[in-house]
Amino acid sequence: MGVGITQAEFAAIIGVSEAKVSQLVAEGVIERGQSAHAWLLAYCERLREVAAGRASGELGGLDLVQERAALARSQREAQEIKNAVARGEFAPIGLLADVLGMASSAVVDRFEQLEGALRKACPDLPDEAKATLQQVIANARNEWIRSTEKLVASELDRMSREADDDEGADDSGTALEDHAEAST
Repeated sequence: MGVGITQAEFAAIIGVSEAKVSQLVAEGVIERGQSAHAWLLAYCERLREVAAGRASGELGGLDLVQERAALARSQREAQEIKNAVARGEFAPIGLLADVLGMASSAVVDRFEQLEGALRKACPDLPDEAKATLQQVIANARNEWIRSTEKLVASELDRMSREADDDEGADDSGTALEDHAEAST
């Protein structure tokens, strides 16, 4: 086979339509200006790749190499999450939100018991001092609740953005870890 074969001639040699040869050129499997021998070698190489499952036989078809890589990445990410859970470094955001809610509720309950405890422990404490103490405690309680809500909301937003970007898998941390690291 010599140089200068047309797409129609090559299609007749390999038994496909001229459109299929055009598609092979568009995909870069074969290049214009090469010899028929080079086209035949490239076409046979493509057939071997498709048969071995390393390439798709169709334009825009399932690319098994990419699919296998995506599956391997998902399996790796799942294993990383399992390992992080086993080490106690990771928990689902829903669970963290529930735990923070329960912790906030427990703190608020204790703060609300303060007034009665003050009356018993310090009956002579002036009303002004009690009011000031209660105001400081109320402000602390409100800030605890606000900070907890903000932390959960920002973590949910971050996770949502990462899911949209399909990059969330590389970060197996949680909001609590991020917050703990930021405050140390």
